[in-house]
Amino acid sequence: MSGTSLDGLDFCLVSFNSKNISNFKILGTHTYKYDKSWKNYLREATKLNNEEIKKLNIKFGLLISKYINQFIIDFSVPRIDLISSHGHTVFHEPEKGLTLQIGDGKVISQKTRTKVVCNFRVQDVNLGGQGAPLVPIGDLNLFMNYKFCLNLGGFANISIKTNEEIQAFDICPVNTVLNYYSKKMGHEYDRNGFLSKSGQTDKILLSELNNLDFYQKSGPKSLGIEFVNELIIPLIEKKLLKPDDILMTFIDHISFQINESVKKYSMNKILITGGGVFNNNLIERIKSKIKHKVIIPKKEIINFKEALIFAYLGILRINNEINCLKSVTGAKKNHSSGDVINYNS
Repeated sequence: MSGTSLDGLDFCLVSFNSKNISNFKILGTHTYKYDKSWKNYLREATKLNNEEIKKLNIKFGLLISKYINQFIIDFSVPRIDLISSHGHTVFHEPEKGLTLQIGDGKVISQKTRTKVVCNFRVQDVNLGGQGAPLVPIGDLNLFMNYKFCLNLGGFANISIKTNEEIQAFDICPVNTVLNYYSKKMGHEYDRNGFLSKSGQTDKILLSELNNLDFYQKSGPKSLGIEFVNELIIPLIEKKLLKPDDILMTFIDHISFQINESVKKYSMNKILITGGGVFNNNLIERIKSKIKHKVIIPKKEIINFKEALIFAYLGILRINNEINCLKSVTGAKKNHSSGDVINYNS
């Protein structure tokens, strides 16, 4: 996995029970951090032309391959049956029929001599879906004890189980915005929520954020970095606020939108994962808004739940089992999504 917050490449080594693939064991996890040049490549990728993106796709595939082979050495991995690669999202505008995740699967397969499943989102968009979120089938089958599964990454997304079905959607930006304004204060991110805690909420900005059209839509719905760059940042910049006030206001925006998503349901457990969990100020604001019992799992699940679930999506794909749910994405049908690439083909 490579997330929109540009932390690095998340690796999760998982063993699945072949007779019951909902039974899993995490054997190893690691994040290989991006250096400054790679952060810049990925941040500026939306500005590239088609030829430049093709070159970056191959170059990023080579980087992924390098770290896979490094991971195998670092964790003394005797055998890998399958690599399930999400890649890095450059574009995601499903209403235009557009989604692109770079990290060439053929390059990864050749350099690691291993079967690869990749390009998970395109088929769903072609079927009229959002191409996101894709983790809910993992929430349904791997984390069945939780009514709500909330992830706080570059964006907040949530899965909600009702009876035997699951609904899911993106809620709002999180670290894509928080990190942007933390950097203006000389920090990579808002460690423990310390920066935002010194700020004051601007009620006018908060109201304008909460009134954006996206929040008036019901799911299925998803977000890309375009939403942040074209709507959120320009709206915030008009206010000429101090960065710490922006951070506090945006944290209140996040907690408000999360509560909007869950307030109609009777009290239950909500599992929260993703890098936003480590922002104490954000978690406290969420707890103050919602009535549900917040569960923070062990660190490897906080940091690597999405990578774990993409491993699960890959297993489902090579078994030709459904890994994409129309109730979540809005596609015409449930389907098995992803390109399967054999290194010797």
